[in-house]
Amino acid sequence: MSTRIRVLDDADLPAARELASADPVTNVFLLSRMTEGGLDRSRLGCPVHGAWRDGELLAMLHVGANLVPCGDPEAVAQLAGHVGPWRRSSSIMGRSDLVMALHAELSRRWGHPWAHTREIRAHQPLMAIDGQPAIACDPRVRRIDESDFDSYFRAAVAMYTEEVGVSPLDPGGSYSRHMRALVARGQCFGIVDDGRVRWKSDIGVAWRDVCQIQGVWLDPVLRGHGTSASAMAGVVSLCLRSHSTVSLYVNDFNTRALRMYRQVGFRPVGEMATVLY
Repeated sequence: MSTRIRVLDDADLPAARELASADPVTNVFLLSRMTEGGLDRSRLGCPVHGAWRDGELLAMLHVGANLVPCGDPEAVAQLAGHVGPWRRSSSIMGRSDLVMALHAELSRRWGHPWAHTREIRAHQPLMAIDGQPAIACDPRVRRIDESDFDSYFRAAVAMYTEEVGVSPLDPGGSYSRHMRALVARGQCFGIVDDGRVRWKSDIGVAWRDVCQIQGVWLDPVLRGHGTSASAMAGVVSLCLRSHSTVSLYVNDFNTRALRMYRQVGFRPVGEMATVLY
């Protein structure tokens, strides 16, 4: 029977959750988005396309600022035909094999708008920890509150610019609103020294017992002094108060970070990829 493709809506939430929750650590972004905004296009802010066969949801594709695939690789490739040539997404991210296959199919179908990239990070180890850190925690690590926001936001901008290669600042102030919302929800952690944030990380997304750490940054003047491992251990310990699994993914070429995460107790559980435009 042929595959049928359509935009999902809230009536499809049970099937979409079932598909994504088969691997909640990999799909925590999609699960978080569906929990917050459902699948109604107007409420979510973007469409999610689904591929169906014999009444079963085989794959889905979040088509927003981030293009995020999930499900059967062959069905994901079919979804590429429904994205179109006009690229509005600034990245493709998700499970490595799906991201790379989707990028190849989008490039084949639509050419330059999707083929011309700023950077492709094809191998990003996905790591997780579900118990207390293997090393001592830095006692200075704490949740960031509103009084720390200005310094924390400067650190967040520095992290993003260093990691992604472009500034997140925009005329509408969306990045500032996003970071302020994370702080308000208690999802930001840091070491603050005399009013200045020296270390930062955030719970970028979470679903039920799984959270994903993003935005890890250490003040350049403190790098190379062994601060990161104990600080990350402190973050893990705080996250485990509300989640049973703490995850993150890292560029494969960042060997120093990989060693640090292993030292803390993270183990590899998969592989992600990111295509940046």
